[in-house]
Amino acid sequence: MNLKTDPVAKQELPRDNRSIIDYAFKNDPLFKPLESKAKHEKVYQHNHGGITLRCTEFNSVGDITVRAGEFSKIELCNEHGLQPRDLRRLDSHFVNQMPGILVRQKAILVNLLHIKAIIESDKLILFDAITMANDYDHGVLVRELQERLKEGAGKKSTGLPFEFRALESVLISVVERLQSDEEVLLNLVQNLLAYLEESVDRTKLRELLQYSKRLSRFEQRAGNIRDALEELLDNDEDLEDMYLSAKLSNEACETNDHEEIELLLETYLMRVEEVVNHIESVASHVRTTEDVVNIILDAQRNSLLLLEIKLTIFTLSLSAGTFITSIFGMNLLNTYEGNPYGFTIVTGAAGALGAILGVLGIRKMRSVLRRLK
Repeated sequence: MNLKTDPVAKQELPRDNRSIIDYAFKNDPLFKPLESKAKHEKVYQHNHGGITLRCTEFNSVGDITVRAGEFSKIELCNEHGLQPRDLRRLDSHFVNQMPGILVRQKAILVNLLHIKAIIESDKLILFDAITMANDYDHGVLVRELQERLKEGAGKKSTGLPFEFRALESVLISVVERLQSDEEVLLNLVQNLLAYLEESVDRTKLRELLQYSKRLSRFEQRAGNIRDALEELLDNDEDLEDMYLSAKLSNEACETNDHEEIELLLETYLMRVEEVVNHIESVASHVRTTEDVVNIILDAQRNSLLLLEIKLTIFTLSLSAGTFITSIFGMNLLNTYEGNPYGFTIVTGAAGALGAILGVLGIRKMRSVLRRLK
């Protein structure tokens, strides 16, 4: 930038570094593409979930008050008394998050399988799926939660506060999803194991490997949910803080007076534990089948090696006989041309040598096999 010809350069230049950078962005044409790119990146981040989250809100009687509404993270933090790091657990853009239930002053944050939600004393906020492939499943989940919340609101005799009814509805969906996935996967695995009991096929062995990996992943998912529930049950302070309605009405909860939430969590912990135990049992069956298949394959491999050894011994015996005949087949004079018994003697000697080598080879092979057994 030429200070003599540029009229802008005649203005008073800033002195600090930040002002110099801002000044360059505004006045130097070389920085215009960078400024445009920065604005584009901000717009892209805003439009792709970097700042806003889409969610559906239910009230205390199960009615949907907000459907697929977009809220900024700042609004959610201010409204529900959360920290930005709390919302990170509920943002679907952050993959491979560990499941868990976080208890805060005004809300309960749930991140279990396909459900990411905020539960308060009078509302349930369910965060939407981010992909079109999950829209149908998400719609089914919304209807199921709505029906359960309405059903729970109609049962006044239970006496459970809304936050517990909402949490129970979420846990029911999580357990049903686990059981559904378990049923589909176990049917496939059991059919495959039944087939492998009849015959061993290479294609089926590849399928067994894939199902074994899927079982391991599913076992890990179910185990993580079990660990999350156990961790919550072991924390008395979190159990006390889960009484959101009581805190709003200034009803103090005694140290050991959280039997309701303990019984609720233990009920679904037992159901998750059943899924985990069943998966572990089937996974153990799969590993046993893999061991048996490996034994069968090893036996077949040993049979092929034994056949190869026998063929090698036979070839050695035959080669010894043909070696003698090849010597006499050369066009050289020897003392057996005029002997009437020469052919018989040579042929008998060649056969005897081959037979002796064959017998010795077979005896040695059997001796080695006996030592291995």
